[in-house]
Amino acid sequence: MILVVDDDLDFLDLVSTLLRDEGYEVEAARSGREALEKSREKIYSLALIDIKLPDFEGIQLLKRMEDTEPRMRKVIVTGYQTLENTTQALNLGADAYLVKPLKAEEILETVRRQLAERDKEFKEKYVLLEDSGQKQNNLDDGSVT
Repeated sequence: MILVVDDDLDFLDLVSTLLRDEGYEVEAARSGREALEKSREKIYSLALIDIKLPDFEGIQLLKRMEDTEPRMRKVIVTGYQTLENTTQALNLGADAYLVKPLKAEEILETVRRQLAERDKEFKEKYVLLEDSGQKQNNLDDGSVT
């Protein structure tokens, strides 16, 4: 499931519709506070977060959204790109950074890439956990592999 966070209703509707048309489950939030509430209730695979929100900066939202397992990918979207906010967003955990105006294919490609990365991270972690569990089972039963 994808969470789209933006106070611009036109952009929110456009992106939500675009993603739904591609088969993604999408929820929308119009403020940072609403996004925080939603992220506490559900686990999202990805969040598209506008940098300018009515109640606080999208960069603050990066810090305040709790990490989930598997980890939610976070993409900052802005119409106000500066070197400072780009660097700050990436340092605070943004996985990608998009600059408005956006083309539909740019959004879709970023979403696909970020979800693929999330799946890869999850699979790698699962394999490591599975391997360590197998090794522990072997130690418990006295067998050596």
